[in-house]
Amino acid sequence: MRHSLFKVSLAAASLTASIGASAASTPAVAVAPQYDTSHVYVAPADVDPFVKSFLATFGGQSTPQVVVNVLPVPSSTTSQLLQTPVGTVSLFGFKTPIPHPFGDERSGYLVKDMDVAVKAARQAGASVIVSDFPDPIGRDAVVQWPGGVNMQLYWHSKVPQYTAFQAIPENRVYLSADSAGAFIKAFLAFSHGKVVSDDKTAPAVEIGQASGSYQRVRIESDFGKLTVLVTNGHLPYPYGHETTGYEVSDLNATLAKAQASGATVVVKPFSAAGRDAALVDFPGGYIAEIHQVTAKQ
Repeated sequence: MRHSLFKVSLAAASLTASIGASAASTPAVAVAPQYDTSHVYVAPADVDPFVKSFLATFGGQSTPQVVVNVLPVPSSTTSQLLQTPVGTVSLFGFKTPIPHPFGDERSGYLVKDMDVAVKAARQAGASVIVSDFPDPIGRDAVVQWPGGVNMQLYWHSKVPQYTAFQAIPENRVYLSADSAGAFIKAFLAFSHGKVVSDDKTAPAVEIGQASGSYQRVRIESDFGKLTVLVTNGHLPYPYGHETTGYEVSDLNATLAKAQASGATVVVKPFSAAGRDAALVDFPGGYIAEIHQVTAKQ
């Protein structure tokens, strides 16, 4: 038992050291948080039900739906952007099989310059798993961070103009203690972000466990918010499937809208660490965390 506890303590110490060792030696390439989009893939038949439910829940609007090839290899998908006051979704309904590794990237980050961003990501410790390629309105690449976290970088030939969020969503990353330190160090160097909280005894009810604690690290940068949940991997469904957390002013009212529009509450509201939160399954299988801040975090 003592040997096991010693190993856990070493892992926590290593993670803390990695957080402190981050260096912003790469160029700043982020634009603003409102250009961070959650990537959602659903079956074509679920596209319209998802759009209806998501917008009914959070408000906002959708760009016109188009059918296009957005990848560097032959494919066809419906594509549209759902823009809400609390988060943006890039929605895809592939009519053809989805080529690997697409579908595994959790989000898209707009960058100022694709060449500079790719170089900076590599320098910070990411692997470029899809080299940059043209799409109908710009260029894209997919990078993988330590711990296997995939993100898409994108650049538009015409700079978009999106309204700032009323509440910035959080990118939720589940990692083990073995990989969390390397991920945090790499992402901080790339994003020029900062750790705003590092709670080593966060209540484990936040990740579906009846008792105990875990480490939760919150990061903010010009890309937006990112939360690293450092767990033992003993996660009941659907924890770990949600990639984005959405902040709302009235959780109960938001959940009522979600249920009325076809979504299912898969984790009922609970209170922990200054938040009331729930997990919701939208049509098509997209799991989202939704929370209301009840105390200063």
